[in-house]
Amino acid sequence: MTEPDDERRRAEDARLVPNDNETGRNDVVGDQTSLPAAVLWDMDGTLVDTEPAWVAAETALAHRHGAEWTEADGLSLVGNSLLTSAGYIRERMGLDLTPEEIVEELLDGVVASVRESVPWRPGARELLEELHARGVPCALVTMSYERLVAPILGHLPADTFDVVITGDKVSYGKPHPEPYLSAAAALGLDPADCVAIEDSSTGATSAEAAGCTVLVVQNHVAVPPGPRRVFRDSLTELDGPALARLQSELG
Repeated sequence: MTEPDDERRRAEDARLVPNDNETGRNDVVGDQTSLPAAVLWDMDGTLVDTEPAWVAAETALAHRHGAEWTEADGLSLVGNSLLTSAGYIRERMGLDLTPEEIVEELLDGVVASVRESVPWRPGARELLEELHARGVPCALVTMSYERLVAPILGHLPADTFDVVITGDKVSYGKPHPEPYLSAAAALGLDPADCVAIEDSSTGATSAEAAGCTVLVVQNHVAVPPGPRRVFRDSLTELDGPALARLQSELG
């Protein structure tokens, strides 16, 4: 089977709930022309500020194995797939563990952290609620695995995200476009009609390559300009029409 066929199959499997035409959710919205077709959300660093928890888990892993690790090491991995990050960690720390084993050890620490408290990014929940009220479909597109995503989504209404794409469900992680292509396909939409929200260069590259308009809200790391990137300082005071206007900024 070819890679495009694989992506179509995964996209079909990724749909978690019926689309808006099936549920009638868009019936609550008046003028759809001023709204994006959908909003595709990154999670770590965008929806929730879990990057400090990842760095803490990496540092604890280093201490357990007598290795060195710095905050700069951790921030260099922001946005990567977990297995890519684990490969770097394995080499950097000199660990006799497989990348898969490293990922599971890190997830143990980060999942425990979010079970205690979910560190929402400013304006994120409010924007999600506003988009839902307007009937704008949302997808979560994250390189984190399902067992970290689940406790975070447990703090939101069950129908907040129409589609959830996690790092353990794709063949190619960010910066490859597959995650965002899969999300748009699962929603039945052209990526060019969607707005993606990202905080990292790796994630922005993935969304950009898929054809999305990319709203970049920088957090722990700087993100360079790009042809489909629009920058804002925060998600606060943004709404559906404001996201649609971002698309017009790119012409």
